[in-house]
Amino acid sequence: MVKTVNKTGRTSSYKATLEDEDSWRGVASFGDPGPLLDRLKPGDRVTATVWRRDIVVLSEDGIRQNTSDAPRDELQMNAAVGMIAALVALQTFGFGAARLVRPRGYEPFTWSPYGKRLLSTTVAACFGVGLPAAWIGVTWWVVPAVVIPVVGCSAWLMYNGLRPRTPAGV
Repeated sequence: MVKTVNKTGRTSSYKATLEDEDSWRGVASFGDPGPLLDRLKPGDRVTATVWRRDIVVLSEDGIRQNTSDAPRDELQMNAAVGMIAALVALQTFGFGAARLVRPRGYEPFTWSPYGKRLLSTTVAACFGVGLPAAWIGVTWWVVPAVVIPVVGCSAWLMYNGLRPRTPAGV
């Protein structure tokens, strides 16, 4: 370890300049100063983990810190956006099929109010499950496992709530 830079403020900069015995020299950038970068002093010996020619982890005495180049597994939001796309496509297909099968009686499969409500429910459910899943760190498949039943039940409740009721015996 040659030196560290911990600059906070409007433009933060957290870097460690590293050097090995063979005169190689490189700079590792970090997103924040802790837990390891704060403790390092010039002359400290650290272990660097390299992946695809980038330093991704520094460690010293059992304390590890990921660099800004470390790969991230944030598949939860990819699943949430994919679920939005899939459910909007399914909604569009369903509304189009209703218009083809019943060209004159396609109610309630219209944009207002059923389509708007279903689209809003889809987006809210996907982001409402995807963001906390990414923050908590649960696996990506939790997103479709929760979103599909929520949107399906919501669609069923909306459809049954919007259909005109005929009195019994008429």
